[in-house]
Amino acid sequence: MRKILFKTSLIVCSFTLILLSCKKDASVKESALPVSEDVLTKIAALGFGNKDVVKHEEGYLVEGDIVITDEQLKNRPESSLLRVGEEEQYRTNNLVTSLPRNITVRVRSSLPSRYVTALNSTISRYNALGLRITFSRVTSGGDIVISAAPSGAGYLASAGFPTSGGSPYNSVRVNRAYLDSWDINTVTSILAHEIGHCIGFRHTDYMARQYSCGGSPVNEGASNVGAVHIPGTPTGPDPNSWMLACIGNGVNRPFNTNDRTALNYLY
Repeated sequence: MRKILFKTSLIVCSFTLILLSCKKDASVKESALPVSEDVLTKIAALGFGNKDVVKHEEGYLVEGDIVITDEQLKNRPESSLLRVGEEEQYRTNNLVTSLPRNITVRVRSSLPSRYVTALNSTISRYNALGLRITFSRVTSGGDIVISAAPSGAGYLASAGFPTSGGSPYNSVRVNRAYLDSWDINTVTSILAHEIGHCIGFRHTDYMARQYSCGGSPVNEGASNVGAVHIPGTPTGPDPNSWMLACIGNGVNRPFNTNDRTALNYLY
């Protein structure tokens, strides 16, 4: 989530944040390491924005909260990009397969109980839709594991996309420096958003991130792969989608009509 100061008000945007500090660290943080032009080119070729890309413990963080692994950089899907409007529901070329399927999710025991509360609410939101994928919380193992981001991480939360074999991405990282004290409905919405990435959804406004994030227009770029429009979702702005790129503390985003259309179309 991006943290932006406008005069005296603090607006927290996206699922990545930029930490501004005059403090000098003795060592270079992983997120501060330069990203090579070769990697940026590969990220763009996959159909993802390659602006403000940072190193992540699981690969590279793009578009605010999406993890692209080294393995994914080597693979180039063959499906073509279909873009109809500026703010719609989009999916990646990789989806969860072997449906119907139950996906288990675990909160690491080192996290406070509020994350269990938020996850239980997240699971209820998904399971109420009657999809061919369901979710259940477990206390060991887990197809998706929610854990703390490293201390000083430059993002609010992160997740990736399904594997080429059709399994959900297996990790959601949360920044405790913020989410430990944020409104529980907002944390629920963030977990639902990150799990949305894990099962193959991109940002609703990925082609025009200023819609939910503010600031100057940002087109994250379009190549011949990487984002596929989901039929039946709108071609105009969708102000309440759970997959919008930015959110502020105190905001609650349960699934709206267009979100339910998108989820039911895919699953």
